[in-house]
Amino acid sequence: MSAPTRRRRWLTTCAITATAGLVAIPASAAPGTHGSSPFGARTLAQLAAERAQSVGAMSPKAKEDDGDDGNEADEIAEGADQYAEARTSPGIVAPGAYGAAWSSLTKLPSTGGSWRNVTDLPYNSDDSRYRDIDSNSSGGSGYVTGRMAAMAADDDGYAYAGSAGGGVWRSRGGGGHWKPISDRLPAQSTGALALDGGGRLWLGTGEATTNADAYLGSGVYVLSDPHHGTFSTRSRVGGDELESTTVHQLRFGGGKVWAATNEGVWSHSTKKLGGAWKLEYAPNPDYLPGGSKADDPSAPYKNITNDIAIDPKHPSKVVLAVGWRSGDDYNGFYTRANGTWTRISSGFGDLPTDADDVGNVTFARSADGSRYYAIDQSPEQLNTNPDSGLEGIYVSKSGSPSGPWTKIADYQGLAAAGSALTSPGYMPGVQAWYNQFLTVDPADPEHVYAGLEEVYETKDGGSSWSTVGPYWNFGFSCWSIDPAKQTGDCNPTTHSDQHGVAIGRYHGKSFVYVGNDGGVYKRPVNGSQDSSGHATDWTSLNDGTIDTLQYYSVGVGKDLDHGGVSVTGGLQDNGQSVLRSNDKVMGSNFGGDGGDTLTDPANGCNIAEEYVYLAVQVTQNCAVNDGSWITDPSKATSYGVAPADNATGEARFIAPLASDAKNSSTWIAGGRHVWVQTHGYAIRSGDEWKSVYDLGEGHTATAVAASGGKVYAAWCGPCNNQGFARGIAVGNADGTGWHDIALPATGADGTVPNRYLSGFAVDPKNADHVYLTVNGFSRQWTEGPGAGVGHVFESKDGGTTWKDISKNFPDVPADSAVVTPNGGLAVGTDLGVVYRAPGRSSWQRVGSLPAVAVLQLKLSPDGRTLYAATHGRGIYTINVRDCD
Repeated sequence: MSAPTRRRRWLTTCAITATAGLVAIPASAAPGTHGSSPFGARTLAQLAAERAQSVGAMSPKAKEDDGDDGNEADEIAEGADQYAEARTSPGIVAPGAYGAAWSSLTKLPSTGGSWRNVTDLPYNSDDSRYRDIDSNSSGGSGYVTGRMAAMAADDDGYAYAGSAGGGVWRSRGGGGHWKPISDRLPAQSTGALALDGGGRLWLGTGEATTNADAYLGSGVYVLSDPHHGTFSTRSRVGGDELESTTVHQLRFGGGKVWAATNEGVWSHSTKKLGGAWKLEYAPNPDYLPGGSKADDPSAPYKNITNDIAIDPKHPSKVVLAVGWRSGDDYNGFYTRANGTWTRISSGFGDLPTDADDVGNVTFARSADGSRYYAIDQSPEQLNTNPDSGLEGIYVSKSGSPSGPWTKIADYQGLAAAGSALTSPGYMPGVQAWYNQFLTVDPADPEHVYAGLEEVYETKDGGSSWSTVGPYWNFGFSCWSIDPAKQTGDCNPTTHSDQHGVAIGRYHGKSFVYVGNDGGVYKRPVNGSQDSSGHATDWTSLNDGTIDTLQYYSVGVGKDLDHGGVSVTGGLQDNGQSVLRSNDKVMGSNFGGDGGDTLTDPANGCNIAEEYVYLAVQVTQNCAVNDGSWITDPSKATSYGVAPADNATGEARFIAPLASDAKNSSTWIAGGRHVWVQTHGYAIRSGDEWKSVYDLGEGHTATAVAASGGKVYAAWCGPCNNQGFARGIAVGNADGTGWHDIALPATGADGTVPNRYLSGFAVDPKNADHVYLTVNGFSRQWTEGPGAGVGHVFESKDGGTTWKDISKNFPDVPADSAVVTPNGGLAVGTDLGVVYRAPGRSSWQRVGSLPAVAVLQLKLSPDGRTLYAATHGRGIYTINVRDCD
């Protein structure tokens, strides 16, 4: 599949064991070829074909012995697992690990200085400057930010947005001018937001989309004055029963709050907030923490619950939607009969009750109690239907969740209602396990908004539907790449992949707020539509005051055109951002999922961007283009230059990519092989890469670094907890001197643990002096062979021997490191940045970032500024001298 086809990824199976990573469609064929039609498979045709190949292969884990047989499902499963594998292997992480790590981190002494957010300004995904072949500009999403998992709104103009990894935000003016209100919590991942009848705001932490960069939470919190207050650890409800869980929904009824979690359904009084949560129902309690099967690799999938429906007229009548979205025997609907929770097997009407047809489910009820609605994703459809995993949308006109239920929509009907997803193999609901929301207009029980990949609306109880928020505008007759227009003659739409929804009022007018992979959008509840049923009045609320961008990487280079520096980085589902020194708005020069990034320190418009699986694009003008490549392919300004491991599937989802610290024209890439190319940003073909070392069958690189021609490569394989193994190879960029480093298999004390090796930092003064960061948790939390202790190791002999220098380093996954010009060492972790000053052995906390993962650290070209790519709060900087 060519580079233009790489944009949209769809998500299938993944792990949710501790933290879990996202997945994307890999660019598995010649990524450097330029398609003949505008945006190629941005119309989704190629994705549809690949989706068709993948059905029937859904399972919680990719099999280790499954080679690259052309079935993309294995590749997607591997990509989904990567984020979790890095943090859980070689075993299973016990609950409470992140809470303990946060406590340890906050007790460290702090350095001087404070962090500055450099991406807290609007990010325009349709920036007309960047309409090159690998961009999605003109798709119609407009201003974007990071993934929003949940929304809430009231009738006083207050809106609340819960992000996937950047906490909860409040707007006082109907959207926009946002302020963070959960920064003091040890978990910044949102699962659910809900306002109760008394106006209190409830927060369930731990995103429950079961995609692979969804972090576990620290419980449920309540804010009694959401208009003015902020969440604190003192506002947690109950004890630690919901520590290290994900919360899918919070529902109210009968004086209780009900929580649907990945560890069953729990309830708590809404009046007395102390005391323990009550476990109402778990289908397989032996797999819960403390149970006899808690250590089983399948334990994370055995007690997943999705929603709770409470009969408004009879609050004691409750229906639970329970089940793992890829399928399990316990999947189904449950209600209480004679004091026992019992599976519903009949009398439900059209809504299926068979385990094969009940997966991820969302409920919504009307304000007057006359209607209940439901979306159901089917494991059977997910596994066998290449077009969609959606079973349907349903209504109970009795107003009771007990039904009877009537189907009011299926994927074919939604596709015919103005959808952008009309290609076989990629139709509405293809990601229904990941994309779901549902709400009812408080003023009209037949006016419903439903979210899947797109936003749908019905005003007649489901008799007819409109796609008011299409996936994008590509493929519509109104679309044009004309840089004088945002998206031709089409109206702006929302970003794709819907997760949260709320209806509120501002200045007496009702608005619907939707949260998706691109942030927050709103429109009037009774808004306008064009002749195709597409809304004409969406407004992006991602005004730059809300920065929840989920970066994997950051690159910094001199801005030769304007002075200062240019800052770029790869993002989850929001391509790559580029911020030049004179910009008031960031632009997006590459689409899809952005992975690792290389930026020439001497010229910030020399950029290499990794998509996934080592699909690398390179540009030497920041990918500035007015779209003229459509009629003249020679005018394209970016080029696909993937090494061969991209085509064979032998690279990690986010694979390591680095340039030599002494020579920016020498690049290192890691898959099964260690690849080197020496043409720098002038590279134009993947054939220019040379394999200098084979890490071995079943092994794949997790980190690479080079300085002065000396190369370090870390690998894993198998990379999950079923026989996890890791290693280090060292050699030269010219292919000579390669050898494997002997590492103890058991990770004995003082030696490198048998955990995921995440990064290297080479001393710029001595290539034999190198530091290693280790992900995951120590054996105190990880029940796996050789988990060992320590997160930072040092070698002074080129990697032959290593010394644990962790000392008071918190027991938290370490992701990246950089040696500062004065000889200090900065390390990015899942909860912030720590620093060891030169000549010292103990660690300090750098500034006071929220509890957000810092996946990569880089220095400015002059070495004076440290840049931190966070996975949920954008890119931050701090002066290096302030760390001492």
